[in-house]
Amino acid sequence: MAEVEAPTAAETDQKQSSGSGGGAMDVERSRFPYCVVWTPIPVLTWFFPIIGHMGICTSTGVIRDFAGPYFVSEDNMAFGKPVKYWKLDPARVYASGPNAWDTAVHDASEEYKHRMHNLCCDNCHSHVALALNLMRYNNSTTWNMVTVCFFCLLYGKYVRAVSRLHQEPGASPAKDRRWQSSIAGASPASPLDQIMGVGAFVKTWLPFVVLLSIILTASLVFNLR
Repeated sequence: MAEVEAPTAAETDQKQSSGSGGGAMDVERSRFPYCVVWTPIPVLTWFFPIIGHMGICTSTGVIRDFAGPYFVSEDNMAFGKPVKYWKLDPARVYASGPNAWDTAVHDASEEYKHRMHNLCCDNCHSHVALALNLMRYNNSTTWNMVTVCFFCLLYGKYVRAVSRLHQEPGASPAKDRRWQSSIAGASPASPLDQIMGVGAFVKTWLPFVVLLSIILTASLVFNLR
């Protein structure tokens, strides 16, 4: 009997989206269509909060990230789930050919499967930059690790936690749609949603604030002696 190869997460989501419209952000499953995503790196982000781990998502939201030497992860982001996302516009992709976005993400990922990871010169940010260059996002081929870091810092939004709606018989679908649009940033967030969104911000900045407080306190105590 011939062996059947299991479909990848991207292929599975592609089939699901073709039948259901696709394109919806799903925080619980870590699906961020047409987004660059970011998560803190333990210890490193504690000292430098703007430095973290970055990945780029397919049109169905599956995350691809350069996670280590000769390895590009799929649907399992290194260092945990994203805490920030930078939503991009597929209409700004200038590369020719069908499905140019996914083709660029795939080709960049295949390229980085043959590269050594270098924290300073060729890293996860460089992988994202290559994908943007291949698709000619914003009609540019000059994306690099510095520019993607800057724009993610400037335009990135912190991920809001999802509160499950316990659907009961007769529950209003409009309420469910309102929560989904709130997650995607399409409508004003409720007070509860805003409180939940603080969690991602705290996860990024609290360790830095604590370390800075310890250093300042130690410096003051030392100087007052």
